[in-house]
Amino acid sequence: MSSEAGRESLRVVVIGAGMAGMLSAIRLKESGYKNIKVFEKADRVGGTWRENTYPGLTCDVPSHAYTYSFEPNPDWSHIMPPGAEIQSYFEMVSRKYGILPLIEFNQEIVSCAYRDGVWQLATKSGQKTTADIVIAATGVLHVPRYPHIPGIDDFEGALFHTSRWDHQVPLDGMRIGVIGTGSTGVQIVSALCKRASKLLHFQRTPQWIMPIENRPFTEAEKEAFRSDYALLKYMQNEPEYLANVERFTNAIVNPESPEMAEIEATVLHNLEANVTDPALREKLRPNYRAACKRLIFSPDFYHAVQQPAVEVITDKISAIEAKGVRTADGKLHELDVIALATGFHADRFMRPMNIVGRGGIALNDFWADRPKAHLAISMPDFPNFFMLNGPNGPVGNFSLIDIAEQQWHYIDQLLEQIASGKCREVCVKKQALEDFDAARIDAAKKTIFGSGCQSWYLDDNGVPATWPWTQQHFIDEMSEPKFEDYELI
Repeated sequence: MSSEAGRESLRVVVIGAGMAGMLSAIRLKESGYKNIKVFEKADRVGGTWRENTYPGLTCDVPSHAYTYSFEPNPDWSHIMPPGAEIQSYFEMVSRKYGILPLIEFNQEIVSCAYRDGVWQLATKSGQKTTADIVIAATGVLHVPRYPHIPGIDDFEGALFHTSRWDHQVPLDGMRIGVIGTGSTGVQIVSALCKRASKLLHFQRTPQWIMPIENRPFTEAEKEAFRSDYALLKYMQNEPEYLANVERFTNAIVNPESPEMAEIEATVLHNLEANVTDPALREKLRPNYRAACKRLIFSPDFYHAVQQPAVEVITDKISAIEAKGVRTADGKLHELDVIALATGFHADRFMRPMNIVGRGGIALNDFWADRPKAHLAISMPDFPNFFMLNGPNGPVGNFSLIDIAEQQWHYIDQLLEQIASGKCREVCVKKQALEDFDAARIDAAKKTIFGSGCQSWYLDDNGVPATWPWTQQHFIDEMSEPKFEDYELI
């Protein structure tokens, strides 16, 4: 069978129409695959940028770097892209590249089982389909984490997770509580510090803040981007950004490196120089090393948190009551709105869908100790099932679009083995995954993420779950599969 004939006959299902799912559909279509279906549980594309619409939402990757390599965008409004603009960008890309007819919206996959040499999938609505190949592009941060706070259902005002923001709720002049101090909480405080009559930031753990510039692009700059494609491509791979990514990833891998010392000096100076009140400064001072948690990038958080209406509350929350939040010191903080910036279950990936591989092995059992996959892409006994941004892949303060494109380059070479007729099934060998995971765990414990703090990067065993090597090592691994590591049946 020729590769062309194989690509025309193979049935491919992509799960998810966020950034990575769209990328998959575009690349599959360009490569000549004719039988492509994308299942999306929501009513439009966009993934996390569709789900999150909270005030102040901004990506912490420069705008031009946060684009597909094949579709630069001259019209970003700011150096760091606002969430709504990212969503508009993805919607534009879906139209331009003609993938909307491939997507079945409002169809959530609930089961995916490998039987008789094919994947059998079912949606929550009862629709069933079969596939020779499944691409899981479900994302990482999509299952909200709600805090276990006594009385959380008793609050009489508006209470919602930040990824489920209720835009019908008025904010101007309101008494607002923000629970959570990750990047979401920081961005909301910055956005609402002058709109709320009172803004309480309930802080369990302070964060190191990396200062960034986020000025608007001028109309002259945007016109230059529109008229000079070479300049626009240069902005996508702007040398200073690439150098920062390399410096950052090197620092993560070696906590005693000069690069990490530079990061620590920068965030410490940001705190010392920009928070004038000594008591507030100490409230905001972390007791762990910079970058142990995912670094927070902000141009103005320290300015925002010193506004008259803002107060940082470090007393533990005892309960939520009808009128507000009661802290361990016995004080009731009366509020009109409570926003839960409490993050996501980062270990969910494809779950809660029920995925069953060859021989009846369930994903939940395979991941009983921790989510794992060879190079974040393939698992033994899950043939022709590939992940983008799967477990243990690179996650950090850099563009996940770039990561997904490099992963697709790797996956495409695995798909070619099937399309060309060289094999019917492709999945990583058990020993190859065991060797990879053992090396990854050993390296992960030595990274800055394992230096002694609690973060969503850690698995249930306290081991950092992210890629523990340099950016260049990832690029090298993604350049070409080592086919001796794979079962090709």
